[in-house]
Amino acid sequence: MTDLADVSTAASSRPAVKRDWKRSLAVTATWVGLAILLALSWQTAEMFRWPSLFTDAGNMATYVAGFLKPDFGDWRYYIEEMLVTLEIALWGTFLAAVCAVPLGILSARNMAPWYVVQPVRRLMDLFRSIHELVYAVLFVVAVGLGPFAGVMALFVHTTGVLAKLFSEAVEAIDHRPVEAIRSTGASKVQEVVFGVVPQVLPLWISYAIYRFESNVRAATVLGLIGAGGIGQVLFETIRGFYYPQASAMLIVMLVTVSLIDVVSQQLRKLFL
Repeated sequence: MTDLADVSTAASSRPAVKRDWKRSLAVTATWVGLAILLALSWQTAEMFRWPSLFTDAGNMATYVAGFLKPDFGDWRYYIEEMLVTLEIALWGTFLAAVCAVPLGILSARNMAPWYVVQPVRRLMDLFRSIHELVYAVLFVVAVGLGPFAGVMALFVHTTGVLAKLFSEAVEAIDHRPVEAIRSTGASKVQEVVFGVVPQVLPLWISYAIYRFESNVRAATVLGLIGAGGIGQVLFETIRGFYYPQASAMLIVMLVTVSLIDVVSQQLRKLFL
């Protein structure tokens, strides 16, 4: 009985947990605002046409029927073009990752003063807010048709994305190792190299691998404007109504992306 009384007394003596009304109101207002935005955009986005997905499904079936008999007669050529696409994505991602390291550090509020952070962040906003296709058109005008234009388009856009992700990782670091290195009289560069980079490097590698996966798909789309790779051949084939050949290329792309996904998972396990 004494134990029960002690437990009851201890429970009654605990301070009451106060509800954070400001947070609750902010969350509620966010959900209400989202619902209002969805309602306002219903007409503009033509969401009222959703029944057509079922009433006109026969049109899609007729179109897809042309892809049901893939033609692998030129499979070597398809693989060669797929390798070009991979190389475009690889170079675009590599260059972006290299440039995103200093830009990401300069974009972190805990690493640089505001008059450096804000201009760098706005520049990175510009890089990632414009689609790769727009950059590809720009570089095609400058350097001509071919894979290099695709590499540069992916490089610029991915730099903006990775710099943002890298800076967020830097802002979330544990500052105690940095302070310990600073107490030894180390320079600012040494603080970053020995105190910051070791903490964020696994995340940086993971982000870069993920962007490589995304860039493989993006490099395929860049073929639409003549940036090389299997995408260029695919769109030309579809425009010519050679659906069996297009189907074979889609299968090659699917297998390649699946293999990349498996390999990237293993690489993440290795570094994280």
